[in-house]
Amino acid sequence: MPALACCVDAAVSPPPPPPPYAFAGWDSTLPAPPPTNTAVPSPAWSPAHSSLLYRVDGWGPPYFKVNCNGNVSVRPYGVNTLPHQEIDLLKVVKKASDPKDSGGLGLQLPLVVRFPDVLKNRLESLQSSFDIAIQSQGYEAHYQGVYPVKCNQDRFVVEDIVKFGSRFRFGLEAGSKPELLLAMSCLCNGSPEALLVCNGFKDVEYISLALVARKLHLNTVIVLEQEEELDFVINVSRKLGVRPVIGVRAKLRTKHSGHFGSTSGEKGKFGLTTTQILRVVKKLQQYEMLDCLQLLHFHIGSQIPSTALLADGVSEAAQIYCELVRLGACMRVIDIGGGLGIDYDGSKSQDSDISVAYSLQEYASAVVEAVRLVCDRKGVKHPVICSESGRAIVSHHSILVFEAVSTSSHDSPQVSALGLQYFVELLTDEALADYRNLSAAAINGDYDMCLLYAEQLKQRCIEQFKEGSLGMEQLAAVDGLCELVSKAIGVSDPVRTYHVNLSIFTSIPDFWGIGQLFPIIPIHRLDEKPGVRGFCQT
Repeated sequence: MPALACCVDAAVSPPPPPPPYAFAGWDSTLPAPPPTNTAVPSPAWSPAHSSLLYRVDGWGPPYFKVNCNGNVSVRPYGVNTLPHQEIDLLKVVKKASDPKDSGGLGLQLPLVVRFPDVLKNRLESLQSSFDIAIQSQGYEAHYQGVYPVKCNQDRFVVEDIVKFGSRFRFGLEAGSKPELLLAMSCLCNGSPEALLVCNGFKDVEYISLALVARKLHLNTVIVLEQEEELDFVINVSRKLGVRPVIGVRAKLRTKHSGHFGSTSGEKGKFGLTTTQILRVVKKLQQYEMLDCLQLLHFHIGSQIPSTALLADGVSEAAQIYCELVRLGACMRVIDIGGGLGIDYDGSKSQDSDISVAYSLQEYASAVVEAVRLVCDRKGVKHPVICSESGRAIVSHHSILVFEAVSTSSHDSPQVSALGLQYFVELLTDEALADYRNLSAAAINGDYDMCLLYAEQLKQRCIEQFKEGSLGMEQLAAVDGLCELVSKAIGVSDPVRTYHVNLSIFTSIPDFWGIGQLFPIIPIHRLDEKPGVRGFCQT
């Protein structure tokens, strides 16, 4: 999914209408409409200040920056992008949204803008990081990744990944029958050595389809998530006359405790325990199919926050891999699953669910070192390393652009002395005590207690209103009183609401589905000093 960003008013007060364009999460550009006011860039404010304010230097590199014109730019080739190759998002939006008779495309916002060159650069960067780690550590096998189709099933995304990754045998991972069909059709145009990893729960139809893919000379591996799937594989492969390649997904003891680690650990939902893996090995021996077992898969969880946790999990899995070799399996691939994280907030923290404390190179080096050390200690040939990175590949390559169509602010309620007196007369004893305590705290200058009593008074009055013993006028009076207290103490911070033409359910399902957060930033007017605090509302 694209990351999220929106246009927030950047002008000085009094606040003008909001700028019409917003950029939501790694994706898109549009040219600006005629200015809505006559505000000029602040001499004390520069695009660099906006970059710092929105943490662009944290989550943006190497693909996003604020340019000298105060607009967001995309750098499609990462660190290798030349100045003349940078793409101004505002110009893209203008070209897309202008009427056709004016030379535009006549499209309406919101828009998702994709940058295939960013996708290509992410693939190349991932491959290069593992290649460097393998060469520097003397690792005697290669890296060969797969893209999990579930991360973004858009046909153009999947086709681009297969095309860009063909020269280094990049493959696909499917977790359902529809994903498997999509992967099969796309990999027909990819490298013949590219892996097609079949994960997820499998019925007879799924396994039959995977074996058909094998019959079509696709490099298909059926990964057992449940022990009973092995019977399906054995029976269907015999009927079709296909020798399967089998993998097992191991439940590791290593657990990722963060927001995205619920599927990890020995109590996790997916995978086989060591006891179940041993039974699988025994059954394959009985059917003289132990040579079919060639891959070990595991998944610690998405957004792995640190390389220490990563290395711990990979080391445990490498031990299982070596044990399978000892038991006679023809192992050749260790699939470390997903987990390569993205720094969404720019904090580079290992204590956050939306950040990571490592670089791409550090991730690859930790994986290669963990596998190498275990295999060398056990005297086992180094396996091919496979990963299933999804968000790390596609997150940066698309941006959701939307417009802020209107704005509203919270008007402070007004309360008169007469209205306040009438309000006090109707209070219950408990609410009246809160009111008197509030007055005493204000006289004594005890601001913390003022806030406490004001909140208690407001809650008691809400209950009275619900019971019918207070009217709307009295409820408005207590709102006004509490607002006056907040203003007097200096904690009142009026925030404007910007209404945007965006459907969260349609455009950003990851937000409401799994609570995924995205960076939000205006795509223009970043050379002006912000004068209004605000938030977006659909």
